[in-house]
Amino acid sequence: MTVSATIRVMSPEEIATQSGGETPFMLLADARSVFAERAMRLRQLAAGHAMGDFLSFMAELALAQQRAASALAPSPLPDARELDDAARAGVPPLPCADWPRPAVWRDVARTLARELSARAPAAGRARFDEMAGASDDWLERQADCLFTGVMEGLDLATSAIVAAALQATWVQLVGRVQQRHAATGSAFGRTDDALACPCCGAQPVASITRFGGTATGQRYLACSVCATQWHLPRGRCAHCGSDKHVAYQSLAASSDPDAEAASARAAKAAVQAETCDDCHHYLKILHSDRDPLVDPVADDLATVTLDLLVSEAGLQRHGVNLMLLFGAPESPPDRGGG
Repeated sequence: MTVSATIRVMSPEEIATQSGGETPFMLLADARSVFAERAMRLRQLAAGHAMGDFLSFMAELALAQQRAASALAPSPLPDARELDDAARAGVPPLPCADWPRPAVWRDVARTLARELSARAPAAGRARFDEMAGASDDWLERQADCLFTGVMEGLDLATSAIVAAALQATWVQLVGRVQQRHAATGSAFGRTDDALACPCCGAQPVASITRFGGTATGQRYLACSVCATQWHLPRGRCAHCGSDKHVAYQSLAASSDPDAEAASARAAKAAVQAETCDDCHHYLKILHSDRDPLVDPVADDLATVTLDLLVSEAGLQRHGVNLMLLFGAPESPPDRGGG
C-alpha cells in the first residue's frame, strides 16, 4: 500500500547553508560512465525483486548502451551561432523532437538489437532479430513516436531498444557540444520552460535530491533522454510548478499493524511519489542522502508498484521512462531501405 507522510522541506536558506556555495543549475551526464553506473544499480535492485528478470535484462541493455555511447561516431553539432540563437529564443539547443537525428543512431539501434537478442525473453526474441534488419524509415517512425509522445504506431516489443539507442546518441551529443564550447563557458543554460530539459527539451523521468558538494540538499529533475539534471526547488510540482499542495507518498508493508511506524518509514523512503493536488499529477523523487546509489531510470523501474498505487488514487504521472512504455501495439519491424 502507499502511505502518506508529512515531510519537512528545508528552506532555501537552510539548503544554501548545507551546500556551502552557489547551487549549480545543471549537471551534465558523464557519457563515459552513466550507463555503466545504471547497469550496476539495476543489478543491485534485481536481487530478490519480483521483477528481477526484467531488471537484469535492463542492466544488460544499459551495459550495451555504454559500449555504444563510448564508440559512437562523430556527428554534426550546433555551432556558436546556433547556440546563441537558441539562448536568445529561450529554447534548448538540441531539441530531441526537432534536431536532425544523426544517422548513426539507427546503426546503434540495430547493434543493440543484435546484442540483446540472445538475452531477450523468448516471446520477444523474434522481434529483436527483425529489428536488427529494420529499415531506416521504420526506425525513424519509432523515434518520432518516442519523442512526440504519440503512442499509436509504436512497437512496444522493441521500444526500449529504440529508446536506448536514442539516449546513447543524445548523451554523447550533449557531452560533445559542451566539450567543444567549454572554453567560452557552458554551452547550455536556462530556457523559458523550467520544467523541460534545458539541453534537449525532453520530460524528466524522475527527480533526485543531491548529496555532497555545492548541490547538497538541492532537487534536480533528471532528463529521460540525455540524462542531464537541472535544478528545480524542492516542494514545487514538476508538472504545473505549484508549491501550494504538494505531498509525498511511498510504499509501506500492508501487513504492518503499526500505522505510526509505517508512516515514519514512509517519510524516510529513498523513493517517493511527489504528488500535487492542484494539477493531480505526480513524479517520483529519489533521495541520494538516504541511498547514495539511486539512479533515476533504474529506481523508477524498480518501483512500478508505487506508480500503480498512486495512479489508483486518480493521479496521473508526469514525465516518462522510455525503458517501460504502455500503448497500442504495432506491426513488426519492416525490412529494407536500411
